Amino acid sequence: MIDKTSVPNGWVCLYPQDSSLTKDNSVTEDNRSTSQTVTVSLDNRGLAYGDGFFTTMGVIDGLILWSDYHYQRLVSHADALQLNINSEELLAVLQLYAQQLEQGMLKLVVTRAAQDVRGYGYTPNANGNDCEIWLKATVMRVSTALQLSLPDGSLVPIQPHASAICLSSQIACLPPPLVGLKSLNRLDNVLASGELQQIKSEPLASEIASILGEGLLRDMSGQWVEGTMSNVFYQLAEAPLSESKTTSSIHKNDEDYLTTGQWYTPSMAQSGVAGVMRQVIIDALSTTQYPVRIRSLQDEDLPKLTQLFFCNALRGIMPMSSLTLLSGDVVDF
Repeated sequence: MIDKTSVPNGWVCLYPQDSSLTKDNSVTEDNRSTSQTVTVSLDNRGLAYGDGFFTTMGVIDGLILWSDYHYQRLVSHADALQLNINSEELLAVLQLYAQQLEQGMLKLVVTRAAQDVRGYGYTPNANGNDCEIWLKATVMRVSTALQLSLPDGSLVPIQPHASAICLSSQIACLPPPLVGLKSLNRLDNVLASGELQQIKSEPLASEIASILGEGLLRDMSGQWVEGTMSNVFYQLAEAPLSESKTTSSIHKNDEDYLTTGQWYTPSMAQSGVAGVMRQVIIDALSTTQYPVRIRSLQDEDLPKLTQLFFCNALRGIMPMSSLTLLSGDVVDF
């Protein structure tokens, strides 16, 4: 068992210093507790090329939220990037850190180990390339004051209503091996988040801008795909809403918020990150009267929106009360 002193205050390298986390080795109590705070080399491939991925996990009462889904991310990302990770053993280590953290956030970063091949290249092998595994534990309050019950009985946090805005920034369209991955290549999200922060900080910001919670992003094909840090779900009317009918029949505080009406979410087939909470919601509604439908979100759909929320694994559901379009028009929900 890891004692209190082994819970990191900053970044630690779990592997290669902890040799338990590759497919060919097993975890021992001794090597779990020997992680030391270290500095990253400037030759690290994650730093040099964005060669790796990350996942961010909420921890409540010593448990990792949606741990099964984070495990699936470890497996799928290791396979896609050809990395040698023993995902079961790694998750076991993360759960021990979570027990000691009790409440907060675990951020895991995995990068490909240095290669003998010069430049971008790497040498494939049967088990995948060795990697470096980094962990940061942060003590923080994960809000559970307001929660919605999913059809399977599990609870998901729901944040206070905020407003959203369509951003001019765009995200990249990616090839099949990379699309949907939470890779370390996040410059498009960085620039989009910067645009959102700039709007929030403008001296003459409108009342809507003052309560902005998230920005909606297009990809390079023009489809609206996700938020700067989240996935998006929406409901539609058959025609654009008039000023006299700008409120959905779904009450904002309705316990049936997720199960009343048809929800859609954009495809991750060419861009975006297939988030953990996105998949939780898709799976939870799969056996209900209105399973989530995968559907592209186009410019012409925006005036027809009747409900919109963003979601991620830390914040849960972030419902929006309005969306400001690129034209400056506002769609109220």
